[in-house]
Amino acid sequence: MENGAVYGPTTEEDPGPARGARSGLAAYFSLGRLPMRRLALKALQLLLSLLAFICEEVVSQCTLCGGLYFFEFVSCSAFLLSLLILIVYCTPVYDQVDTPKVKQSDFYLTAGTGFVFLLASIIFVSTHDRTKAEIAATVFGFLASIMFLSDFVIMLFERRQESQMRKPEAARSAGALTEPLNA
Repeated sequence: MENGAVYGPTTEEDPGPARGARSGLAAYFSLGRLPMRRLALKALQLLLSLLAFICEEVVSQCTLCGGLYFFEFVSCSAFLLSLLILIVYCTPVYDQVDTPKVKQSDFYLTAGTGFVFLLASIIFVSTHDRTKAEIAATVFGFLASIMFLSDFVIMLFERRQESQMRKPEAARSAGALTEPLNA
């Protein structure tokens, strides 16, 4: 047998650069894994934490710099973490990792980032010199904190609904186990 006869019927033709209906970079992005309101919250978290970081970077001098430095670290970290989570949800990486672990990581990262960002914004408000850039940074910081915390509340509500949906199933199967077999 020659190679063409063996491999001919099972080999598919190279589809080329186009991959079906979507091609190029659009083939690698999927916005359908998150509900629209959660996707909007994730985008707002990303945007507002970036704006807070940019406004904070414009500050040229400070008298009490500890709050500024803490806010800088938290706003930059919040931006990078929200970017990471958004990339995981919108790319094929989501298919490569365990879905419950992604959701659990998102839950804890969002909660932690929201609370620490709120704390950093409060500290920065109490230590800044009241320049326009500092005020803008704190406003964006508080808004980003609200977005992170509201996303956390939505995820908490969804988790509670999922656990309540599972409880009736467990109660029915437990009741079936206590009934006598010959009744």
